[in-house]
Amino acid sequence: MKEKDIINRQKPYPVDISIIIPVYNEKENLDQLYEEITASMAFLGRTYEIIFVDDGSTDCSDEVIERFVEKDKRVRLIQFSRNFGQTAALTAGFEYAQGRIYVTLDADNQNPPSDIPLLISKIDEGFDVVSGWRKNRKDKLLTRQIPSKVANRIISWFTKIKLNDLGCTLKAYKAELINRINLYGEMHRFIPIYAAMAGASIAEIEVGHRARTKGKTKYNLVRTFKVLIDLFTVKFLLDYSTKPAYLFSGVGLVMCMLGILSAFEVIIEKYSHGTFAHNNPFLLLAVFLFLLGVQIILMGLIAELLIRTYYESRGKKAYSVKKRINI
Repeated sequence: MKEKDIINRQKPYPVDISIIIPVYNEKENLDQLYEEITASMAFLGRTYEIIFVDDGSTDCSDEVIERFVEKDKRVRLIQFSRNFGQTAALTAGFEYAQGRIYVTLDADNQNPPSDIPLLISKIDEGFDVVSGWRKNRKDKLLTRQIPSKVANRIISWFTKIKLNDLGCTLKAYKAELINRINLYGEMHRFIPIYAAMAGASIAEIEVGHRARTKGKTKYNLVRTFKVLIDLFTVKFLLDYSTKPAYLFSGVGLVMCMLGILSAFEVIIEKYSHGTFAHNNPFLLLAVFLFLLGVQIILMGLIAELLIRTYYESRGKKAYSVKKRINI
């Protein structure tokens, strides 16, 4: 039996809220972060745990967290052998969390933990996912804010899911939803979109944001481009994960039609202007486009076989049931 299955069998939930914090070289911020979280949760009055996931830090962040563990039984530490990335850190936190609600938070102290009760209140209203929106960001305009806004606009347009700030780590999720989602690569930013694929109800609320005063940011323009690359994967999974042949065959048929049109142009040039086919570049274009179209259609058929094998071999359903009555 898989480790995740064993862990999830421990539910129903020993605590109400699991706060999951990926940590990578944030030693200087951890004391303030811990104090603010405990103060915020004392105000909320719910049972909770704090799971720090040390993503291969080299600045002794783990020693600071171990100090928290010694004095507070609600604190847990998961330490990676090396840096695996934020998605892996969040995944590990989700797997070991025991709460009914998961709250994710960065360790850089830019999102105030005092906003956690706001997210929990929206979950209590019945939403499955509550996403934070850093409306008044305190990051650098050119290198952080503008690229982020552009990426968020593109993602919203591409996926038809309207969120202003997918990059904000401060989010709250119902555990039962997240436990059905598998994350890979750098897909943590798209968790709300994966949740929407599973039929989740999503809310977005404004949260505070502070300028970084300690430590060094781990974000740069390269990560923005990675987000846009990941977007194509998300779009494919969102629209074509159970019917890839529609995508590949559509593109392939367009290529074949363009090849046929190029062939007609060769024929027209031959009989109207006397241009020999071997002197007409459209002949090569016609052959190339038609063969490319056929190959793409065949790729679609292979993808269709792989998808069916994936679902049937794992006994996985192509749908997700939200509610059952008298079943």
